[in-house]
Amino acid sequence: MRKPFLIIYLMVMFSQLSNGQLIDLNGYWKFAIGDQRNWSNRNFDDSKWDEIRVPRPWEDQGYHGFDGFAWYRTKFDGTKLDKDQSFYLNLGYIDDVDEVYINGELIGFSGAMPPQFKTAFNSERKYVIPKYLIDYNGSNTIAVRVYDVTQAGGIIDGDVGIYSVSSVTPMYLDLRGVWDFAISRNGSKPSSDTEWDRILVPSHWEAQGYRRYDGYAWYRKTFTLTKEMYEDELVLILGKIDDFDEVYINGKLAGQTRDNRRVGSSTSYSKYRIYYIPKVLLKPTGQNLIEVLVEDIGIDGGIYSGPIGITTKKSFDKMSNQFDW
Repeated sequence: MRKPFLIIYLMVMFSQLSNGQLIDLNGYWKFAIGDQRNWSNRNFDDSKWDEIRVPRPWEDQGYHGFDGFAWYRTKFDGTKLDKDQSFYLNLGYIDDVDEVYINGELIGFSGAMPPQFKTAFNSERKYVIPKYLIDYNGSNTIAVRVYDVTQAGGIIDGDVGIYSVSSVTPMYLDLRGVWDFAISRNGSKPSSDTEWDRILVPSHWEAQGYRRYDGYAWYRKTFTLTKEMYEDELVLILGKIDDFDEVYINGKLAGQTRDNRRVGSSTSYSKYRIYYIPKVLLKPTGQNLIEVLVEDIGIDGGIYSGPIGITTKKSFDKMSNQFDW
């Protein structure tokens, strides 16, 4: 099992991200202090907002001594992106905590907002952009919610931009990013939506506010298939999970990994989760639901390493000789 050091988390999360910048986002962004949820909306009118330079602390740009909530907004041209590629947004270093939205939908966060504040000032922000959120025919909106508690605040350093993702496995659907998450003392599924939190996948849950928690937890995420995808043979790849798991597609068991050994002798945590998806479990239209019950038997826990997504059996078979599954 692995220790939840920040450097290990970053290596795991972004080992598949390339350095090819496609859109440079360094420059002037719209900026406002305060906190309103509709500021994440794609078409919110920010014409009366101030403009400040990114990356650079807001204290150096007329907001000296300000601590608290503030928002950044900017746009990028989707026509510059290739529909066949995958992308991530690099926001460099943010002091202290952030939530990042593309066209109004949350794609990632670092640290924890009040009242359970936890800084992430020393963590580089790199967030995978779900393909379905991108308008390839026009303008797209990035909105960043920031909370700063002391000293420098805001998007303070880094090479901010949109980059291409290189992946060992071509994915129909890249499922890295924000999932629903809930701990469960006995393994039962939460009965209310209020019991669910948000978590980034892949990453140990100890690094995201659940320190020293051993036991059961649920993950869930929805996805939608195109007609082409539904007609193909599909494979669900869930990276590595610490320690045991049961995976359900639309409420039906699709696979599980469990060697039933104790801490120190179990090796389930080191195995890649690769599950073929029987077509009978899938809905050809509308949303499909992935649910993963994870049992951590000690030390670290959760879906902690990629790749994470859905690919075709043909693509997976091609890559099997090049990747140590």
